[in-house]
Amino acid sequence: MDNNIKKILDTDTNGLLTYEYIANNMGSIDKEMGVLVDNMILKDRTGQFVVSTARYLNAIDPEKYASSIDLLVKAAIAKDRDHVYLAYLASSLWGADYKERAAELSASDDNFRRIYKRLYPVGI
Repeated sequence: MDNNIKKILDTDTNGLLTYEYIANNMGSIDKEMGVLVDNMILKDRTGQFVVSTARYLNAIDPEKYASSIDLLVKAAIAKDRDHVYLAYLASSLWGADYKERAAELSASDDNFRRIYKRLYPVGI
């Protein structure tokens, strides 16, 4: 990534520029993915583009981008306080039937358990 791109991504105000850069340069940015994910997490305050990036990387290659997806999911849990995007993330990562498999998934995946607790809190 050259200095001009870094300067542009430094001006990103909400994560959209970083998301677009990732999407438009897939296949040539693998070495820079850590820096890009860090920038996304820093810039996106609501979790919208963090979730979109996690979903996108999961659709491209969930194994190859597992560490980046994990960081993005953890950031989404913290940032999406209104739970606007977490349901989309859950269905993208764990399938449309994630509710039916909630006990199984909660036992094996801490990120799923944390998202599910936010989407479906028990008691008050």
